[in-house]
Amino acid sequence: MGRVSSRLPSTPPPAAGRGAPGGDGAPAALRVAAQALAAVVAGYLAMAVTAGLGLWAAGAADLPGGFAAVLAAVVVMAAGGQVEIAGSAGSFAGTQGELTAMPLTVTLVGALVTGAVFLRPLRHHAVARTGDLAARAAAVTVLWLAVLAGLSAAARHDFPLSLDVGDPEEPLTDLFGELLDATDPAVGFRTLVGPTLGYGLLWILGVLLVALLVSRRSPLPARALRHQEAVRPAASAMLLLLLAYVAAGLVIGLVVAATKGHAAETFAVLLLGLPNVSWLALGVGIGGSWEGRVDGPFGLPMPQLLDAVLRGGGDGPDLSTVDLSSLAAQDGRAWWLLPVAAVLVLAAAFVAAVRSPARFRPWHHALHLGAAFALTMLAVAPLTLVEARFGLSILGIGDLAALGGEVVLRPDVWRTVGFALLWGLVAGFLAGLLATRVRHRGQVPSGAAGPAGEPGEEKAEPGKD
Repeated sequence: MGRVSSRLPSTPPPAAGRGAPGGDGAPAALRVAAQALAAVVAGYLAMAVTAGLGLWAAGAADLPGGFAAVLAAVVVMAAGGQVEIAGSAGSFAGTQGELTAMPLTVTLVGALVTGAVFLRPLRHHAVARTGDLAARAAAVTVLWLAVLAGLSAAARHDFPLSLDVGDPEEPLTDLFGELLDATDPAVGFRTLVGPTLGYGLLWILGVLLVALLVSRRSPLPARALRHQEAVRPAASAMLLLLLAYVAAGLVIGLVVAATKGHAAETFAVLLLGLPNVSWLALGVGIGGSWEGRVDGPFGLPMPQLLDAVLRGGGDGPDLSTVDLSSLAAQDGRAWWLLPVAAVLVLAAAFVAAVRSPARFRPWHHALHLGAAFALTMLAVAPLTLVEARFGLSILGIGDLAALGGEVVLRPDVWRTVGFALLWGLVAGFLAGLLATRVRHRGQVPSGAAGPAGEPGEEKAEPGKD
């Protein structure tokens, strides 16, 4: 019998104007533009709905005429934008503020929806042309930045801030008003357009790149096909790991909302900052650490355990360390973060191993997962940064403690990335050993002759990697 080939049957390229991604002419360009617009609109709409529900749960609907501006600001921040806080309190007094944080629930929803809609028109093609992918990415990027610029212009508002911090019969303005002209201050927020567009560009390009890396069925350019067997299984497993932590945090949050009260506040955290807490739990569970402090009468919505550790440094300038031992010192149940991380990281490594070609050895899986987990934490850990400060100064001197405070939470990025690399190497090697007992669909064991006569070659299926 003749030799049977496992290669895909050659198919002629689809005709231009009938769904061909690389079709020539105005109809193809219009089609690409329409598909890019769909991805951008879907992404922003998903972010706006998520942010709106979260702000409504947080009570922002009662803001005096500023809900739309606050909603725009939250979406801008979720897309990597920067918002500054500033205000005034008369001729001799002023308010200062700073806010650096990403509402990662809004960010995650927008990234998932935008990436899915971007990839959808490509799903029926085995190979994508480099020029076509670049054109699609460029169209999405230009439209994304245009909408982000419009939202940046809308994300500005001023709120009056009462100085009544003590006896309601003797507000602070009565004490200092005549002497310092310190009328009731106003605090507002503005978008820094330049940095917002710069970070927004990095954000959308990162989303599109990650979407191509984690997708198992979307086409790649011919030159990149030889790398997908090493990259895509590990990349998609890392996405599953991050989503698993978010899902676990969601379940815990729903239980807390149902049993502990304060349901509205809990839903606000879930809809705005769930990955901020969930991915911090992942980093702490593998041995990473954060540092920070909470000072003053206000804080950010966060678990009481984390708030207690951040306030543990007292009133001094020192920052508190947030790691497994410091959390466990407040609540012994924090030690569960370690076995949970071990189970979920090993599960992700196993998923990557069984989706990889059978010819890969355990040390291949170790290297792939170690690199993927380290890069994942290198990208995720900085996103959990929180820096929020607010204060009122009189004659430029001092902050009034009753109206000021700060929340700081910074990741120790390189420690966390180092532990992620170590965990990935170990989990990848163990998963590679376990995967040898799993029968790979459409594959033969390494060393045996495949359908095309080559050792361990995969049998291709139309429409799938």
